[in-house]
Amino acid sequence: MADKKYFGTDGIRGRVGNDVINPEFVLKLGWAVGKVFSEERRGKSSLGRVLIGKDTRISGYMFESALEAGLVAAGIDVALLGPMPTPAIAYLTRTFNAQAGIVISASHNPYHDNGIKFFSRAGTKLPDELELRVESQLDMPMSTVDSDQLGKVARIEDAAGRYIEFCKSTTPKGFNLDGLTIVVDCANGATYHVAPAVLKELGARVIAIGADPDGININAGVGSTSPELLQKTVVEQRADLGIALDGDGDRVLMVDHAGDLVDGDELLYVIACNKVREHGSFDGVVGTLMSNLGFELALNELGVPFARAKVGDRYVVEMMRQHKWSLGGESSGHIICGDETTTGDGIVAALQVLTAVRESERNLRELRSGMNKFPQRMINVKLSGKIDLDDQPAILSAVNEAENQLGKKGRVLLRPSGTEPVVRVMVEGEDEPLVGKLAEELAGVVERSVA
Repeated sequence: MADKKYFGTDGIRGRVGNDVINPEFVLKLGWAVGKVFSEERRGKSSLGRVLIGKDTRISGYMFESALEAGLVAAGIDVALLGPMPTPAIAYLTRTFNAQAGIVISASHNPYHDNGIKFFSRAGTKLPDELELRVESQLDMPMSTVDSDQLGKVARIEDAAGRYIEFCKSTTPKGFNLDGLTIVVDCANGATYHVAPAVLKELGARVIAIGADPDGININAGVGSTSPELLQKTVVEQRADLGIALDGDGDRVLMVDHAGDLVDGDELLYVIACNKVREHGSFDGVVGTLMSNLGFELALNELGVPFARAKVGDRYVVEMMRQHKWSLGGESSGHIICGDETTTGDGIVAALQVLTAVRESERNLRELRSGMNKFPQRMINVKLSGKIDLDDQPAILSAVNEAENQLGKKGRVLLRPSGTEPVVRVMVEGEDEPLVGKLAEELAGVVERSVA
């Protein structure tokens, strides 16, 4: 398969105003997508409507208008959702039987970045073949269909209410959060108007932070990438737990009543434990190359199979399908509850953890205690361009030396990020000081090699 020029592991992303994330390119992208979707629906009676949602960053309005114009010029009808979490757009694309859903978001990145990602009619990521067809169309001169064939635009006014009801429906019959005090950090992002509502309607006393977006404060000192304020607030308010979402709502981390962070691996472990408690066994869990070794060992003790996919939610979902398993995710908090939805959903995953808290009658700190995490250190080394790590003798030699020092109960992983211009250097092992030392040394070798 040919290499993709624009699409990464999670759509197209970059700094606003660069060669790609600018109004001119996004207009052309909307048109190219529209042309490909028009070909897909040829001969079918479906109207081929496309939904567009966005997070709260200020550039979203600009790119929403550009995408809308491009799609309409290609003859595609558009429905606007306004600010909505990424998983909500996946859900609404399915329930409206739309041809596709488009999300304008750079997820956990700062406000000055933005991106475009797509969902198929089934609420899943677009296949590589379709993304390549879109890229091919981008090389063609833009044209406009005849005026009587132009797409029409409407706004879906009850999108938030529909998604709130969906989230609540993923909990067991009669489930409630009565008596619980929960702090929820919405990262000043797309969940600001839905996450607090879901928890309140289920009966919790809710303290919302990071729920006052102004276009530029998304992910700024709040959310799953900066959980310190949440940790502090949980302790100060004597809350039962805290929930940290990211800017577009597809990731979640949690905080126990003592203020300690509970990451994605631990949340997956809690969910899996509850499934075993309910059913006596569980089919299996998909993690990634970055998943903690302690997570894998804890699942082994439960008798739950575990498999590692490449980093990226699309690869996790692919492996879940291959194994026919219903749970997977990443330590970053991107958790896919496949028996409830088709993509990573921070609110739905949090509700699965809260279900475990309620049904076990144990607090989050107790539930996560069965998993002992191995010390893990990750350092991001900035890149100025692409790098082939397998073609760097100094890096390969340093990795080999580090692996020899760690022995059988340790791991080294170097990988270029699919969403940021960095190489992620990860070292994991039983000896925390050694792990930190090796990570620093490896990061230094990588930094000198890419300079």
